Amino acid sequence: MATVGKGVQEIRLRDDSGAFRVLYVAKFADTVYVLHCFQKKTQKTRKTDLDVAGKRYRELMKELGK
Repeated sequence: MATVGKGVQEIRLRDDSGAFRVLYVAKFADTVYVLHCFQKKTQKTRKTDLDVAGKRYRELMKELGK
């Protein structure tokens, strides 16, 4: 998910109730930061979901001084 930020990864889950995504960044030694989790309702990821994850990524990088 380079569109969200450098090092952001995606976990895709599917079960009887639908498809779900977890966007996270794990490029730090001792922490995995979950940026956003959501249920997919269409084939394409909504811009609002990408925007939420991107904003949280930028805030995290600012907080960590990266």
